[in-house]
Amino acid sequence: MTDTIPTDRPLDCLLEPTDQRAASARTVRAVRPDGLDSVLAALTPAQAAWVTASGFKASGGELLMLPGADGIDSALLGLGREGGPFAYGGLAAGLGRAGGGEAPVWRLALPEGEDADTAVLGFCLGAYRFTAFREPKTVPALLVAPDAGGKGREMARATWLARDLINMPANRLGPRELAEAARDVAVRFGARVSVVSGDSLSAAYPTVAAVGAGSSRAPCVLLAEWRGSGAGEGAPHLSLVGKGVVFDTGGYDLKTSAGMLRMKKDMGGAALMLALARAVMAMDLPLRLSLRLGCVENSVSGTAMRPSDILRTRRGLSVEIGNTDAEGRLVLCDLLAEASDEKPDLLLDAATLTGAARVALGPDLPALFANDDALAAAFEQAGIAASDPVWRLPLWAGYDDWLSSSVADLNNVSSRPMAGAVTAALFLQRFVAEKVRWAHLDTYAWNDSSRPGRPEGGEALGLRALYDGILRFLNIETDTKQSGNVNGTEPNEMNGL
Repeated sequence: MTDTIPTDRPLDCLLEPTDQRAASARTVRAVRPDGLDSVLAALTPAQAAWVTASGFKASGGELLMLPGADGIDSALLGLGREGGPFAYGGLAAGLGRAGGGEAPVWRLALPEGEDADTAVLGFCLGAYRFTAFREPKTVPALLVAPDAGGKGREMARATWLARDLINMPANRLGPRELAEAARDVAVRFGARVSVVSGDSLSAAYPTVAAVGAGSSRAPCVLLAEWRGSGAGEGAPHLSLVGKGVVFDTGGYDLKTSAGMLRMKKDMGGAALMLALARAVMAMDLPLRLSLRLGCVENSVSGTAMRPSDILRTRRGLSVEIGNTDAEGRLVLCDLLAEASDEKPDLLLDAATLTGAARVALGPDLPALFANDDALAAAFEQAGIAASDPVWRLPLWAGYDDWLSSSVADLNNVSSRPMAGAVTAALFLQRFVAEKVRWAHLDTYAWNDSSRPGRPEGGEALGLRALYDGILRFLNIETDTKQSGNVNGTEPNEMNGL
């Protein structure tokens, strides 16, 4: 247990087959409802009778221990008819209860045709524990890693990274600490990284500097660039931008005490974009990658921005501050302007931006905005296939003049108390260069309660949808059995831009 900033934990819930502990592993058989009869036929008569008497139907996530001469002999896991990673999400906890306080070792037997990467991902999502400040109350099981490609592991590690950062309290994770955590991750894969602060930040990203002016912890912007080992000069350029507000008081437009309780998660967009960047680098996708994270704290002091202040942005547009609690769009707008001026093939940003998106879609569905129908469709379809749905909302141009100001080019909030997620996205669109294909994800970044594979706390909602959507939209084919950069590398001429 450590209270240092977790930057990239190993998946300690998995055992390699060569580990000596694997020799004592018991077997848990995954089964779909239409395969239950054949599984029963392979069991001993006593075990088959036990399964029938227990009412086991192989429903999704259903787990049944099977008795043997010396106690628990093996187990059955139901996959249901739909499957997906969360069918495996309860395994680590459920099988862990068979250990009597120790971490029991299990081996997973999959039906023919089932995807081992999905199983690895689901097991690891359920095995996650935030252990920075206390030992876990329960001991999850260990799984002998099945023969799978790198994708399941790397999506799990990326998710653990995002969850750890979001769960970290703001007194330990300030703007500089967030940037340094991102730097640690990026340099492991050979990325070229810089952190902009001080006068240079004020000159290059004036709105980021304005949001952070009220905090004693100075704001900064992390910039990272990376190139896949198979990416030539004409390789697609993917640009990622994340809102990293480590804590949001609301500024002078102060939040209520209840409204501040979860504001350590206001850097969830930055955590998601860092996790996505990590997955791209770990899987060594054949593209060029840029990452920008605005790392800042929105506090109240004599130096904080005020309602009615007017800011000059990197794009040259003037913005009247109608509400200091609408700071996320100010963090993003200068970063989007710079990123889009590079004319990337695809520009993505993510942020815990509006409560309006949660009112519309609830906590589990990130709101997706895109200026390209094919791009939106790629993310929506990928999200459904990966059990990580996103839901498109419109960039409705009819509401654009709701952002008008009598003293500046635009206001940072709408003049109407409606469609808050839409108008926030329209504000961001003002700073995206023409003809750049762009998508914005307004995410909750949190699980309000624990479910199999989705423990209460920080969450990388949309990670798998974005990753697979990128592959679809940019027509990138990958060999998940040969992820050329899975364990990271030292910087070198091949993957450092």
